[in-house]
Amino acid sequence: MLKNKSLISVSDLDKGDIEDIFEKADYMYQNMNNMRQNEPMKLKILSTLFYEPSTRTRLSFESAMERLGGSVISMADSKTSSFSKGETLADTIRIVESYSDIIVIRHPLEGAALLASRFSSKPVINAGDGSGEHPTQTLVDLYTIKKELGDIENKEITIIGDLKYGRTVHSLLLALTRYHVKINLVSPANLKLPDYVYKEIKNKLDVNIIDDIEQSIKQSDVLYITRIQKERFTDKNEYYKLIGSYKITKKEVEKMKENSIIMHPLPRIDEIDVEVDFMKKAKYFKQASYGIPIRMALISMIAGD
Repeated sequence: MLKNKSLISVSDLDKGDIEDIFEKADYMYQNMNNMRQNEPMKLKILSTLFYEPSTRTRLSFESAMERLGGSVISMADSKTSSFSKGETLADTIRIVESYSDIIVIRHPLEGAALLASRFSSKPVINAGDGSGEHPTQTLVDLYTIKKELGDIENKEITIIGDLKYGRTVHSLLLALTRYHVKINLVSPANLKLPDYVYKEIKNKLDVNIIDDIEQSIKQSDVLYITRIQKERFTDKNEYYKLIGSYKITKKEVEKMKENSIIMHPLPRIDEIDVEVDFMKKAKYFKQASYGIPIRMALISMIAGD
């Protein structure tokens, strides 16, 4: 049961919880317009605290709450908040919890969401903490695989790009330990998966670290692409050396299995050619749209509708 509980890491969810969320998301997906009329979250308030830029995560949380008939108060830019005056995160959370029923937070520092949950009597949802985790994106990712391929089990998933700083990758891999899947990891040498994540998954998943993506593209069910994250680099020259390391074009897509799909947590820079957008295997915009029913389901279950 998720009622009144925070969601900081995918480790907070077991496989049963994930399946319950998917079942609820299916209901939300089918009844999205009716939810606003029925207002199951009437008189409930969601706070969104975003200390880092966001489009999909923030807007989908806010849209989800609005569709459920609830209200949203938002800090979309930390520069316009008391953070710019030196207010601590702990003090901000103590104030915001008195204004709302659920707090959604994104922060550039790993562990910030966990800290926030310790100072809040209201549930806190981690919307991304630095290069740590992004558990709700992982729920969207898993839901996309299930909806588009029919099941998550026994799939081969190739993850390409920034594995070091990619919080979506970290959460996804940790969540996939609950399933029987094969994982291929492809990245530049200095953007490999952190040791702490690799140690968690190496004995629970069939993991292959590869340099040549040619074969994995041909045999994968899911191609999960991530961008090189400029904002995580202290030396921007290193970023410019790495950008463009991998690029998926129409040529690569034509080598993929017939029923395979391409995913990306977005935003995209140059790692997927725009020509790919119009191909049947491209599911990243559909993936983003699944964020609404998933986050509707989470809000509903945590708030105890």
